[in-house]
Amino acid sequence: MSEDRVAEVWGRRTPHARDTEWPVRVDQHLRDGVAEGDVDRWVQSACVLCSNGCACDIAVKDGRMVGVRGRAGDRVNHGRLGPKGLYGSVEWSDQDRLTTPLVREGDRLVQATWDDAMDRIVAESKKRQPLAHGFYTSGQLFLEEYYTLAVIGKAGLGTPHMDGNTRLCTATAAAALKETFGSDGQPGSYNDIEACDALFLFGHNMAATQTVLWSRVLDRVEGADPPVVVAVDPRATPVAEIAVRTGGVHLAPLPGTNQALMNGLLHEVIEHGWIDREYVDAHTIGYDELAATVASYPPDRVAELCGIPADDVRRAAEIFGTSERVLSTVLQGFYQSHQATSSSCQVNNLHLLRGLIGKPGSGILQMNGQPTAENTRECGADGDLPGFRNWANPDHIDELARLWNVDPLVIPHWAPPTHAMQLWRYVEQGSIDFLWISATNPAVSLPELPRIRQILAQDNLFLVVQDGFLTETAQYADVVLPAALWGEKQGTFTNASRTVHLSEQAVEPPGQARSDLDIFLDYARRMDFRDRDGEPLITWTSPEAAFDAWKECSRGRPCDYSGLTYERLRGDSGIPWPCTDDVPDGTDRLYADSRFPTDPDVCEDYGHDLLTGGSTTPEKYKAAAPGGRAFLKAAEFTEPPEWISSAYPLIATTGRSTYQFHTRTKTGRSRRLRDAAPSVWVEVSKEDANELGVAEGDKVRVESARGSMVGPVRIGEGRDGVVFVPFHYGYWDNATGEPTAANEFTLTEWDPVSKQPTFKVSAVRVSKED
Repeated sequence: MSEDRVAEVWGRRTPHARDTEWPVRVDQHLRDGVAEGDVDRWVQSACVLCSNGCACDIAVKDGRMVGVRGRAGDRVNHGRLGPKGLYGSVEWSDQDRLTTPLVREGDRLVQATWDDAMDRIVAESKKRQPLAHGFYTSGQLFLEEYYTLAVIGKAGLGTPHMDGNTRLCTATAAAALKETFGSDGQPGSYNDIEACDALFLFGHNMAATQTVLWSRVLDRVEGADPPVVVAVDPRATPVAEIAVRTGGVHLAPLPGTNQALMNGLLHEVIEHGWIDREYVDAHTIGYDELAATVASYPPDRVAELCGIPADDVRRAAEIFGTSERVLSTVLQGFYQSHQATSSSCQVNNLHLLRGLIGKPGSGILQMNGQPTAENTRECGADGDLPGFRNWANPDHIDELARLWNVDPLVIPHWAPPTHAMQLWRYVEQGSIDFLWISATNPAVSLPELPRIRQILAQDNLFLVVQDGFLTETAQYADVVLPAALWGEKQGTFTNASRTVHLSEQAVEPPGQARSDLDIFLDYARRMDFRDRDGEPLITWTSPEAAFDAWKECSRGRPCDYSGLTYERLRGDSGIPWPCTDDVPDGTDRLYADSRFPTDPDVCEDYGHDLLTGGSTTPEKYKAAAPGGRAFLKAAEFTEPPEWISSAYPLIATTGRSTYQFHTRTKTGRSRRLRDAAPSVWVEVSKEDANELGVAEGDKVRVESARGSMVGPVRIGEGRDGVVFVPFHYGYWDNATGEPTAANEFTLTEWDPVSKQPTFKVSAVRVSKED
């Protein structure tokens, strides 16, 4: 089906009743001037422009990618694609691409050969100690590339300084799952949308961030037995509108007060006896402490703390407490705040109190923000250990050492892995002076951009940037490596619901661009990394061989891929892990047996204090004797690190838009998406607009103690006192020279457990520009 999906974002409806299969609807888009009969071949892949992971086929004509269509048989999207997937998937592919390596000569980047570029990198790397190396990657690469990079960092160099921009979007998902269940891994399934009676979206504007998944919700809403929707979001989004329409609730708490709200919901569920005490006693630890903590959060107190009606808190709690089947999703509205992990854990707690997990229609989706963020966590490219292994468990270190045939002492495990925010601080301080950035644009996406620009510009820093475009970040580099992008290489990736897809190579990369896997393998070869027998540390040379190596690393772990092969993934649909010989078709939902990976010999992490981030010692964890039970972790509400004042009387929150993705390196090159959302804007409420004396379209400056940005006003339906700015846009308006990036004003603070930055709470003032 081809239609204008800028105007009709979610496409036409295909309504259906509860417990019936989501109907198929195949979406397709071809470049202007290309007819379906012109296509030479269609090549299997999946979309990489959000975390949904919609299966698709790439249209190829004369060696160029010319279009895309959804795959009807896939479990994720049933043929659908969103506007970013339709219009942003291929139109960037032949625009201003990097085609040769670049090296810095004075203040200029000049073309170089691959040998020259790699020789410079290797020479700089070899003259440094391992701990001087840092790697900052992405949620955009393939599994095979992450695993290769993880082995290079952990067993080749022996550096713990490896993380990615997934720290900005998905770190809390992993942290909350580990704290509650002992290991990462999404408990729920997208199929739960077809079966649920109530749908709770905690800080998740699904209508904008996962448009295909939202169309799945809309088809339930339009059908028989629609679910009741509850939206937690300070803005009045389409999700909030559907919440009201279905008889649910739109809860609009002040940014930074999510923990108070969650404690209030738990208070009500416990107070009214809406819990499955038999399940709680058999399968959880910590009920008494949780009940005692939330006892002091009745609806009236929560209403005062969060700035919402007490009756709305009561109604939302009643929906959760009395619905037969509840699905909850969680995303950046919870993740990018100062109590990110603790508030996300409370979502887990709600489900555990009612025993609503591992059943059709009853699950938790601690969502991702990027298409392959799950793979960074599985493979260890986010700083954790591959295969969801525990860095504090010597047996897990020994497992990896045997797998890689290296001395266990080579693998850094003397302290927690370095998270991204600390990694950047080490670069700022100079203890890391070799930084390799792949497939991400931190000069736009990190908080407090004036500081980030100063770090990138340091004279003592040797900076490698590996990308498909000369991004804002690449312009600071000493060496720029041209990378092949989606459709130009082969590999697998796993979406937010654990579904693994194979993406085949459709076309050749432009010029001399190479796949990220080939670049990492070349670096490993030139560095001559060896195992303890003197043999090459990395033995694979192809994506499929890298996948086979990863399968062995994952075998027996919660994220077990051992039953998957490239050939099996060439079927109609992706397959969710764990997938083994015993479960060859994969696993739709985790924890159907109510047994959780919390055993000390299995768990990925021993946990933390949710308020301080202090690590639980192995001894204390073992003393708790979890024995496969989940943890009900409690925490008091604390105020955000920054709040309103007379100088900065408003709270700014940043986020995503429907038509752009991240820093627009791809979607900004699509004419349709660029026309739909060409530049930044500043959203304020009607009351705040009147107070400020501004009208729709007026130019305003948003300023914090750190910096400011300028953009036109949009008057929205959000709550008073809250300003919203999308974060996608680069930091200068070329016409005026004014700053346009939301991250000019965000602050360098993070959640104590997940270390995810607090993009959602910045104290600002807004003023009209002449």
